[in-house]
Amino acid sequence: MRGWLRVQSFTDPPQRLFEWKRWQLQSGAVLKLLEVRPLGNKDGGSGWIARLEGVDEREGASRLTGQMLLVDRDELPATSGREHYRADLVGFEAKNVEGALLGVIDHFVDTPGNVVMVIKGVREYLVPVSSQHLRSVDPVARAIVVDWPEDF
Repeated sequence: MRGWLRVQSFTDPPQRLFEWKRWQLQSGAVLKLLEVRPLGNKDGGSGWIARLEGVDEREGASRLTGQMLLVDRDELPATSGREHYRADLVGFEAKNVEGALLGVIDHFVDTPGNVVMVIKGVREYLVPVSSQHLRSVDPVARAIVVDWPEDF
């Protein structure tokens, strides 16, 4: 209504998305965040709505449906410890703890239960991103080790 957009955040925590006031959309449009409000309870458990500069009516907002928000890499906070940005892991070679090559990380899928990495090789593997399954990441070698059977 009146140009407000429903927003789904994939940041951790979800509110971090709203720290960036300049939003670049995958279409190339650059818009300024003016205001954000939680839906439902005050922690945004039901999602968020946002008002962007220049989007003042329903038709303008509907043209932005499905757009992904892009953030310049230098605006992202540094990672530490076992934190990694998903985009950095795409293309990494994936072996299991037994040393079998499973393939290469192709992309990630957000599911209701967790995030899943899609590893493509001779076959496709869907491996949950968790400390139980993602055992190590070697950024220099561009490789990961997962606790996942080759024949699963």
